[in-house]
Amino acid sequence: MTAQANSAPDAPASEREIVLSRTYDAPRDLVWQAWTRAEHLAQWWGPNGFTTTTSEMVVRPGGAWRFVMHGPDGTDYPNLAEYAEVVEPERLVYTHGDGENRERDFHVTVTFTEEDGRTTVTSRMLFPTAERRREVVGFGAVELGRQTFERLVEHLKTM
Repeated sequence: MTAQANSAPDAPASEREIVLSRTYDAPRDLVWQAWTRAEHLAQWWGPNGFTTTTSEMVVRPGGAWRFVMHGPDGTDYPNLAEYAEVVEPERLVYTHGDGENRERDFHVTVTFTEEDGRTTVTSRMLFPTAERRREVVGFGAVELGRQTFERLVEHLKTM
């Protein structure tokens, strides 16, 4: 189920990985709900100007989250996350892609750590090759990911 299963890695993990992290002024259970319930994800998932429509969300090992991100220009981006590990409220491990071109899938580990009522979310995205990581970075994925994490700040205030 991991991206590495599709092709042999061409570089060490450090050259194939993107790591995003953000600390939220909210308890871990609340942040976990925001990440694992479709009604919450619809309110914040995606970069600025995007909306998200979920057609399936089963958060358990072997389960899936099928969703479409709708860009501000009207372009639809189908997505599929297949859960390999779910440890509530500590960790989500899944393979992420578009559901079609499986060799482009990447492996994601999201951890939720709480300290003094604040929660740090760290997302580690591991790509099958360094070249694929460079492509993703090239189209702005790091900044777009930061925007997504920032949108969660506002949503948590409404929960």
